[in-house]
Amino acid sequence: MKERAPRLPSVASIAVAVLLVAGLRTVYSAEFDGDYSKLSGIIIPGFASTQLRAWSLLDCPYSPLDFNPLDLVWLDTTKLLSAVNCWLKCMMLDPFNQTDNAECKSRPDSGLSAITELDPGYITGPLSSVWKEWIKWCIQFGIEANAIIAVPYDWRLSPSMLEERDLYFHTLKLTFETALKLRGGPSLVFGHSLGNLVFRYFLEWLKLEIAPKHYNQWLDDHIHAYFAVGAPLLGSPETVKATLFGNTFGLPVSEGTARLMFNSFSSSLWMIPHSKYCTSDNPYWKHFSGGFRKKNQTYHCEEQEYRSNYSGWPTNLVNIEIPSIPGFDAYPSLQEMVETNLSAMECGLPTQLSFSAREVADGTLFRAIEDYDSDTKRLLYQLQKSYHGDPVLNPLTPWERPPIKNIFCIYGVDLKTEVGYYFAPSGKPYPDNWIITDVVYEIEGSLYTRSGNLVEGNPGATSGDETVPYNSLSLCKSWLGPKVNITRAPQAEHDGSDVQVELNVDHLPDEDIVPNMTRSPRVKYITYYEDSESIPGKRTAVWELDKANHRNIVRSPVLMRELWLQMWHDIRPDTTSKFVTKAKRGPLRDDDCYWDYGKARCAWAEYCEYRYIFGDVHLGQSCRLKNSSAETLLNYL
Repeated sequence: MKERAPRLPSVASIAVAVLLVAGLRTVYSAEFDGDYSKLSGIIIPGFASTQLRAWSLLDCPYSPLDFNPLDLVWLDTTKLLSAVNCWLKCMMLDPFNQTDNAECKSRPDSGLSAITELDPGYITGPLSSVWKEWIKWCIQFGIEANAIIAVPYDWRLSPSMLEERDLYFHTLKLTFETALKLRGGPSLVFGHSLGNLVFRYFLEWLKLEIAPKHYNQWLDDHIHAYFAVGAPLLGSPETVKATLFGNTFGLPVSEGTARLMFNSFSSSLWMIPHSKYCTSDNPYWKHFSGGFRKKNQTYHCEEQEYRSNYSGWPTNLVNIEIPSIPGFDAYPSLQEMVETNLSAMECGLPTQLSFSAREVADGTLFRAIEDYDSDTKRLLYQLQKSYHGDPVLNPLTPWERPPIKNIFCIYGVDLKTEVGYYFAPSGKPYPDNWIITDVVYEIEGSLYTRSGNLVEGNPGATSGDETVPYNSLSLCKSWLGPKVNITRAPQAEHDGSDVQVELNVDHLPDEDIVPNMTRSPRVKYITYYEDSESIPGKRTAVWELDKANHRNIVRSPVLMRELWLQMWHDIRPDTTSKFVTKAKRGPLRDDDCYWDYGKARCAWAEYCEYRYIFGDVHLGQSCRLKNSSAETLLNYL
């Protein structure tokens, strides 16, 4: 019996803290001299992970709570519950030009406080905690405040609007350059979820700001490593659900209200699913060619797109019924519902249409239902203006490996994840005019409906992270070279007896890598795919964590430990391998030691011992490392 589970710092804390420990400009070139001041950690948070504050005075009738400048808007659950209409005025944007409501405007908060807790409070704080524990951990290890840099942004805006309104990418570039000048070394970039797509756009935007011959050198000087965690590289079907039906994300609002708010954001289409086989015209060359730039960027699809059924996805993303009576509106007003002879509709059979990822991304879905949904005009406008017609990048295209020295792509697998939906008209007015009649899930390499029926399709080797499907997360496996080393090890502390290794596994282009390894049914594993040979001077790694949830992976103690060990390995001049050993895992900190009641001693006797200190209130608290953390880490060289 264990008194407590070991608590480790958050993923971002590990990434940044280890980066700060590192004293090198390249991975293996400089000796670590104990100088913590050289490198910085830059955090790009995900969707809805930045606080928004009011920048207006708004009197809320019938409520004792008003909005004053700098009041929390996202997220203040008290005002959401007591004055929802006022709250929506501060949250929603004009669906076409993305301007604020005339009565209230909101802007993203700045600094670390913007990403620690979304709704601080005794009860709401822990429920909305994002990076709070990470900051505590960094302070415990003596990391300087100016070495941890948060770059929050208004996650309601499309990438072009982020730059147009807030000069966000100019600010981000300046942040990298200031960190280099202030601390004397490059930064480690940590992106989660949508933050990875923001970083991708920044890299493309940077090509237009820097002379082409200096681009790669700028990246080498300013970015040491990039950790892409939970990156929706081909989008997420939940975006389609939020667009057509509504996704409350746990907020105390109806799906219709959530849809109304979500669809007012131009970022609502940033994570929409798209095909892995279709690319668009490269705007980068048009800026230098002097030629006429087309108004519309056309998708160019490989032959595989038309030979495959689902654009590289497990199944069709959307199956939607439309009324069989021409002219009947799927979003009738109350007066129309009274005047229309609904019995005529009941006698007719609806038409069901199916749409692949390509047909969702290119707007075919929205054009097909334009006569039945008033919001499609806004969607088509934003799709063209903010994505297909973006002057820097069409984000709805697959992402090739960026030219960064060290890339670690990390995500969770083996969780029940939505990959397709069945919609039908509800007969109610907008925004409640569609209902979801069924959902298709990927579960452990198979496809099932909500009712449990098996569905034919192209399921992946495993399932996704409960929010993003496996095929979207694992696109970064295409960044690996033709020969890959694979290691599978238990996530928990272990002695190495259950570690499996396959060296020089062949990796064919556009094909998944599925290790031929066994699994114990009660053990959660982490599988490492590592390549340090295919691109000279660069390393690429993909880590798959069993049962790691998309939203909680940034707090995964296993991932924190692995990031710490990998970066500790990198800063050592006496290492002999390109990646840290996976042979064993033991406690790294005092907090990782605990009391084993079955053996009546501290667990992991090789690492931990019982050492009482005045103030300890239980046995587990008195279990501490025998040696210092630095000495313990020497076991992993």
